[in-house]
Amino acid sequence: MGHMHQHILQSPAWEQFRKKTGVQVLSFTDGFRMTVHQIPYSLYTVGYLPKSPLPTRAVLEKISEAGKKHRCIFVKFEPDVVAGETELWHEGFDVRPSPHPLFTKYTFHIDLSLSEQKLLSRMKAKTRYNIRIAEKYGVTIVDETDNPAAFEHYIHLSKQTWRRQHFRGHTEQYHRLMWETLQPEGIAHLLVAYYPRDNSHIPLAAWILFLHDGTLYYPYGASSDEYKHVMASNLMMWEAVKWGKQHGAKMFDLWGSLGPHPDPTHEWYGFHRFKEGYGGSLVEYIGSFDLVLHPFLYFLYTIAHRVRKALLTLPMPGKSA
Repeated sequence: MGHMHQHILQSPAWEQFRKKTGVQVLSFTDGFRMTVHQIPYSLYTVGYLPKSPLPTRAVLEKISEAGKKHRCIFVKFEPDVVAGETELWHEGFDVRPSPHPLFTKYTFHIDLSLSEQKLLSRMKAKTRYNIRIAEKYGVTIVDETDNPAAFEHYIHLSKQTWRRQHFRGHTEQYHRLMWETLQPEGIAHLLVAYYPRDNSHIPLAAWILFLHDGTLYYPYGASSDEYKHVMASNLMMWEAVKWGKQHGAKMFDLWGSLGPHPDPTHEWYGFHRFKEGYGGSLVEYIGSFDLVLHPFLYFLYTIAHRVRKALLTLPMPGKSA
């Protein structure tokens, strides 16, 4: 049997990182890893298998058994499997399409086995133009993986990005633990874009890339509120592509996008267009599924989730809608 590709989120290193954040991780002999998350104010939990292979019946049996033992109402699967490659993998189990996916159903893949010339030719003309603008402004991209001071640039720029987008995905402590765990393993790498200005080099963008099992991933990026006109992020992506090629990656996974007909009003639309400009293939996954272990509690949980989501979208007191 040939080597089965392992996604970074199913790796032993990621398991160690998640344990450091206080999350319980169950590791199965078949190479599947499941995190267990306590539901606030309850005795129950939710299981999660991000980016696993497609589970066999035997694996589903084991996960179902472990889920019941750990009081899981359901276990969420988001397999690292492209749409159309599946059979009836969950026959005989109460598996339902998830109403609340965590990962996007789509991403862009850039084939790093292609030549730099071929990769450039696949980009949108506007993207190539923006790369040239950054180069004209003297923006440079530096591999700062072994520079602790540069990681502080990443944290500082992340805070600017969170403020600008009114969004906070993870805490600063989460990012520090991730870096402490994955950087020594040779998985996490840091690229920083510098802009020469007033006799100094100002960090304008900082990206953390993961390199694992022949695939390069772009999970975390941060950028400055200033000097947007120098297009530092456009050059950063191109240099990340070249970095991946130099380090033996065969594929660059851009870690999520919208679908083939994106809504221009969607909050991720700008990010989607940015990634699309690099000429990768739009890949559709089979999606998100819930293995239901307690049907009635699952029903209550999904209602509570919908109510919470509706409440979060209501205008706050004292603020206009």
